[in-house]
Amino acid sequence: MDLSFLKTLYQRPGPYASVYADLSRTTEDASKAVELRWRALRADLEEQGTPEDTLRAIEQTIDGEITRRRSEGLVLFAADGKVVHLERLDDPPPTTQATLAPLPDVLPYLAQRGERFPHLLAVVDRRGGAIDCVTADGRRHHINVQGDEDYPIRKTKAGDWNQSRFQRSSENVWKLNAKKVAREIDRIADMCGAQAIVIAGDTRARTAVLDEVSEHVLAHTVETDKNTTVDDPDLETELRRVLELKTTERIMTVAERFDRELANGERAVEGLPATAKAVREGRVETLLLDDDLDSSARLWVGPHPAHIATTAEELRDEFGVSDPREVKADAALVRATAATDGELVVLPSNGGPAQNVHVGAVLRFTA
Repeated sequence: MDLSFLKTLYQRPGPYASVYADLSRTTEDASKAVELRWRALRADLEEQGTPEDTLRAIEQTIDGEITRRRSEGLVLFAADGKVVHLERLDDPPPTTQATLAPLPDVLPYLAQRGERFPHLLAVVDRRGGAIDCVTADGRRHHINVQGDEDYPIRKTKAGDWNQSRFQRSSENVWKLNAKKVAREIDRIADMCGAQAIVIAGDTRARTAVLDEVSEHVLAHTVETDKNTTVDDPDLETELRRVLELKTTERIMTVAERFDRELANGERAVEGLPATAKAVREGRVETLLLDDDLDSSARLWVGPHPAHIATTAEELRDEFGVSDPREVKADAALVRATAATDGELVVLPSNGGPAQNVHVGAVLRFTA
């Protein structure tokens, strides 16, 4: 997971309020239930001493979301009287919570957000196609491709006097239209950096398009015979399935590399002290964190992302940090990794690759 989108989040001195709000409405008294859940979170923030201007900014944002009913859940981080990062969720967060700390509590958000692979969805027919592409930062591009030729599209019935001529003409039209659609798929996939591609529609039309797309696009493409529109819920379900498989593949690839490098005693470290040292030195290429990392795990930090250590004394003695702060270990590691352009892989705690790893890193270079 590319963490560059978090860099602006850390530009304030804090403290940070982190809010995970359930705004779902699944009962008859839904509006009242949402209001009560928010009041409970607000009380938690007050009890922790959240500054009044920050609390007011959060309340205005939450009230607006409740009124407009734009999401089932909300994650926001606020500091210094402003909401500095907000994301609306399609589903409620697994755990609702509101905390105040020197650093934002981002790991639950990143675990739910997951990998964001740029992807492309195309529905094609013999006249053209519709293409949707989503970039890694969520920007969506849509284009309708109209073939240059639309007659004759259908073959004639067997026995017609000019059957052979019209059949050849139809196939030529399909190929011309497929070539145009394929060129657009190649262009938009390159523009979006698509790493997962789903092509749906009529079997003959799909085949004709796939015969024309680039090898790079073909290598990332999954076909489906759903002959529908790009906004069809069933097609969205298929796309989610493909993206989930892509996420699993990514986790397995990184986990296998981590195990190999660790076994060779080379470019990998495991455990909190070694990982904190590596990220402090800017050596972390990919940080690995359990999605349920022990909340009691702590590190000490200073104002700069590289100010990270297992003890306050280390920060004072080696870096001259006069006022070290104790924070959740994952919050400190993510901030430092984002600052040094490292990536993050969130490991599922319910088994899977590297299931015994709670914190570790694949390194850019050895010390």
